[in-house]
Amino acid sequence: MNVNDKTMQALSTSLKFREMRQELGTSNVANAQTPGYKATKLDFEEALSRALDVDGNLSMNTADDQHFNVGGGGFNNLEPEVYENPNGVVSENGNTVDVEAEMAQMAENKIMYDTTVQLINKKLGLMKYTLNNEK
Repeated sequence: MNVNDKTMQALSTSLKFREMRQELGTSNVANAQTPGYKATKLDFEEALSRALDVDGNLSMNTADDQHFNVGGGGFNNLEPEVYENPNGVVSENGNTVDVEAEMAQMAENKIMYDTTVQLINKKLGLMKYTLNNEK
């Protein structure tokens, strides 16, 4: 039984990126009154779905040993996209942070983070159950 299968890799990667997203949101809220501060966002869902490539449609066919795998790239080199929030409304001091929107996104991200932790716990619990019953 492989503990580090594709599901566990996806869940742990998602957990890491959700933590990063929460830190960016916290930074945005903390700088809400800083003149000229530009709010940033982090997107990782598309990169994560490319790495998962569940249906196999996103990767290139590498049938020969000399082919390079330039498709999803797996989880080892997965990078989230961090960028300035294009939907930010510029205030009179040049700041683009919308505190209410940031707080709502942080609340949603926290729920998703907690759910991911629960999924990891369930997966590990199933593995433990399986190992205990194989004896």
